[in-house]
Amino acid sequence: MRIEVDGTPMEVAPQPGQVLRTLLRQHGVTSVKKGCDAGDCGACSVLVDGVPVHSCITPAHRMDGRTVTTAAGLGTPEHPHPVQRAFAEAPGFQCGFCTAGFVVTASTLTDDDHADRHRKLKGNLCRCTGYRAIEDALDGVVNTACATPGAAVGTSVGAPAAMRVVTGQEEYTLDVPDTPAVRATEALLHLAVLGSPHPHARITAIDTTAAEALPGVHAVLTYRDDPGVLFSTGRHESRLDDPDDTRVLDRVLRFRGQRVAAVVADSVRTAELACALLRVDYQILPSVHDPDAARRPGAPLLHGDKTSAEHRIAEPTRNVVASLHGETADVGAALAVAAATVDGTWSTGRVSHAALETHATRGWVDPDGRLVLRTATQVPFLVRDEIARVFALDPARVRVVTKRVGGGFGGKQEMLTEDLVTLAVLRTGRTVQYEFSRRDEFTIAPTRHPMRVRVRLGADTDGRLTAMHVDQTMDTGAYGNHGIGVMFHSVSESVAVYRCPAKRVDAESVYTNNLPSGAFRGYGLGQVVFAIESAMDELARELGIDPLELRRRNVVVPGDPLVVTDPHEETDLRWEGSYGLDQCLDLVEQALAGPLPEVPRTDGPVLTGPGPDGSPDWAFGTGVALAAIATMPPRGHHAHTSVELLPGGRYRIGVGTAEFGNGTTTVHTQLVATALGTTPDRVEVHQSDTDAARYDTGAFGSAGVVVAGRALYAAAQALRDDMTTRALAVVAARTPRTASGVLGPAVAVEPGGVRVGDELVGHAELLVDGPLVAHGTHDGTPRSLAFTVHGARVAVHRPTGEVRVLQSVQAVDAGTVLNPEQLRGQVEGGAAQAVGSTLYEEVVLDDTGRVTTDAFRSYRVPKMSDVPRTEVLFADTHDPLGPLGAKSMSEAPYNPVAPAIANAVRDAIGVRPYRLPMTRDRVWALLADPADAGGA
Repeated sequence: MRIEVDGTPMEVAPQPGQVLRTLLRQHGVTSVKKGCDAGDCGACSVLVDGVPVHSCITPAHRMDGRTVTTAAGLGTPEHPHPVQRAFAEAPGFQCGFCTAGFVVTASTLTDDDHADRHRKLKGNLCRCTGYRAIEDALDGVVNTACATPGAAVGTSVGAPAAMRVVTGQEEYTLDVPDTPAVRATEALLHLAVLGSPHPHARITAIDTTAAEALPGVHAVLTYRDDPGVLFSTGRHESRLDDPDDTRVLDRVLRFRGQRVAAVVADSVRTAELACALLRVDYQILPSVHDPDAARRPGAPLLHGDKTSAEHRIAEPTRNVVASLHGETADVGAALAVAAATVDGTWSTGRVSHAALETHATRGWVDPDGRLVLRTATQVPFLVRDEIARVFALDPARVRVVTKRVGGGFGGKQEMLTEDLVTLAVLRTGRTVQYEFSRRDEFTIAPTRHPMRVRVRLGADTDGRLTAMHVDQTMDTGAYGNHGIGVMFHSVSESVAVYRCPAKRVDAESVYTNNLPSGAFRGYGLGQVVFAIESAMDELARELGIDPLELRRRNVVVPGDPLVVTDPHEETDLRWEGSYGLDQCLDLVEQALAGPLPEVPRTDGPVLTGPGPDGSPDWAFGTGVALAAIATMPPRGHHAHTSVELLPGGRYRIGVGTAEFGNGTTTVHTQLVATALGTTPDRVEVHQSDTDAARYDTGAFGSAGVVVAGRALYAAAQALRDDMTTRALAVVAARTPRTASGVLGPAVAVEPGGVRVGDELVGHAELLVDGPLVAHGTHDGTPRSLAFTVHGARVAVHRPTGEVRVLQSVQAVDAGTVLNPEQLRGQVEGGAAQAVGSTLYEEVVLDDTGRVTTDAFRSYRVPKMSDVPRTEVLFADTHDPLGPLGAKSMSEAPYNPVAPAIANAVRDAIGVRPYRLPMTRDRVWALLADPADAGGA
């Protein structure tokens, strides 16, 4: 049949049942993205004869004679559609994976539609921005600016990829360009996986005969093909931070959906059909799904065949992967004599990262015989090193390439697809691709760790803390990826932020036969901060002290030791004169004292707060919470970078950090441009490729700016010095007498070259004696502390339990603000993600470990109408440990939001919520039976 796509006629032959999305991508139209394949997220949106549709549910055979327009057909980077320009200038994106779908849909909005745009855009989801920036784009608000030479830092410079993102031309993982070099590596095969139907079982027999006989099947991989090396899917600078408890293909299956076998075939459909032909016999083993039950004597052991010494599992005979039990002073005695005490148990649910780009890897062997993996990861170098270890390869013979990643949030600090693709490539010698479905993301990709946290606090009559006991149990699922690090981090800054003479922590990370948990924004702090900050709020009520004032009396201040359980513990955390927590508390207090911001009318009445205009069905409340976080991960985080002068006065930077909406690429260009007296648009970026830099630990722990950024700034300064030295030599050769020393101070690097006195030495002259390349490194130590304070005012609808956030404000201690608009977006996005896990989102498992929320329509990622605008306020601080005084601020905004909203709900209805998410039914139940609130 014949269709027109982006102005180009095409002759196509759809397969039976094929949808428009896959047809378009099959023909090289990569501006159409896959987010869900269920019509839920809008990443695949296109125009069919001018009408927006979700191409993932639009039958391809109905397109005969139709005109299809994608984001690439609306405009180009050189000549964008007005909506695309508006999205670039707002900027209405972060990772950008949803953006092509948004601009396509938004291009059809009329002036009348804008008043109802929340409904018009309800089919488009964004996980990154919090939607404010998208609404700014729709309103034509310009938030970006051009930088002047040498003064890029402090300006809201737009992302280098902005125009490519909004026109659908930016490459993501599987947007492989159609070039002869790429075509030469093709003969692409696809991989599909048969998952376990049981939560705990041993494979006793597997018959692959029928699957292997299916035409188009090239290999069937089972536990017999496993390389025999244990590893962890979680990746850290030191691989010893995680337990060795995982195999590429294991004979013992420990959660529903775990790999039983993989089929490599000509197409995904053929591979899936072959999976259905596999005949597997299982020995069903007892399973355990509650972490308390898993620790009891006689419980089924998930990794009882492993040892503490060899596999780094704390107590395999108790299903405990990690534990911490420590005390400073006698907490029991301090609680016994305290003037006021609080005792409660809080619980948090599983949360999906819900990044719109799913996990995916394409692997091949290049002409030099190297294994190449093009993959969606936050940690390309760590993936390279572990792949080399598991498959006994020389790391120099493995290249890992990451293009722009469509969202991460910690979920891509894992090795979930790369290992299986490597096995398939080595087995077949062909190019192999493995792409998670959205259902896979919900059922087999790790989630945020669910936790139960008991907090006991004691204080004197003045509100000074005298005792703190935190008892935390977390469900790490069937494997311990991040199960050690998340546990220790969850009870670190959350506890250390308060001064208290008697502290005790009991924490255990426990194996169960549930799907694995993993790294998630905040890395465990959000769960424990929810409990501690809720307990602090309750303590303030017991004492009759304002909640903000109680915190002021108890938070650490510069010079205080940062104590968890050992006051003598060595740490590389430094105050260094950078402290903004006091300012953050003041800023939020002032914001909450003002009038309520205007709340747009969406699907209900506009609420104005208590008083004559408020409905009697609504109860109103105010809440606050704070959080602290180290500016870098502990135990080292390394970056080796380079900056090279190119002909014509351009620069090329080499850095290993991946871009997934964190904005590090933009800031990297700003730092280099500032050091070299130029503008960011003259800085080319070669990044997230193990061939681009010597090494980079990866983009996690908010390290992209404070580690890689600092290394790049050092490299740029070194290059500036080298350019200056050459320029002085050039001038000295011209006029030896006048160039002797006197002109040294009057040397400046400019866009046109290096000015020495009145003379300009151009870039061509600077490069006459050879290339100019400089290098910079940073090891991630010492570290500083960043602080966030969140305030919320809410309305609770008594008849239904609905919670509406009327005001959301967050003050952040981010040091020098390198890019104000980008930092604002990071805070808004973190707060919006936290609103989701506070009020809506939960990955639900039944009693046998089966995930029942396996699609966006059952797992509620907030839509535009669900997210309040968060007012973002910056403390005025400067951190000498960060680049030009900056601190990290990507994970931190998530952590204080849940307790702030929970405290506001408590203030409104007089009953304490103890469980997240606070869905309507749970809040309604609190109102119906306050005695059943839990928490005891």
